[in-house]
Amino acid sequence: MTAAARLAALDNMPARELCQLAESALAALVNVMNQETTLLRAGHLRDASKLTPEKARMAQDYVSFARSVQRQTARLQQEAPDSVDRLRHGHEALATQMAENLRVLATARNVTEDILTDVAKVVGQQNKAKAYGRAGTITADPASSARGIAVNRAL
Repeated sequence: MTAAARLAALDNMPARELCQLAESALAALVNVMNQETTLLRAGHLRDASKLTPEKARMAQDYVSFARSVQRQTARLQQEAPDSVDRLRHGHEALATQMAENLRVLATARNVTEDILTDVAKVVGQQNKAKAYGRAGTITADPASSARGIAVNRAL
């Protein structure tokens, strides 16, 4: 089935059925984002990262339904106004969950980066020579710090 045929099939779907599919996709997306947020808060980054493919698939499904709903808003409002209202409230819940998820992701990234930076500094301090300079103080050699340690900012 071509993309145009899939879009046409969605757009011609009965109003309540289209809204129900969009609601189900939305609920699944909110659920997986909630799971991810919970895992991140608990410090289980690897477990949380395993949810990424599922979250991406669910987001793609929801976006497909949401775009169809947007294209068919006038018809859906006439045929199933209560379903459209439920969907609108669900979308607001998604926005709240997404904001929380992004906040926790940013916190996890910052914590990870801080830990790696601290480790790099400690490793660098262990490698530097302990010698006194002309002023009678221990000199720091910036070239000897943190060899072999990198901070991955892709989290």
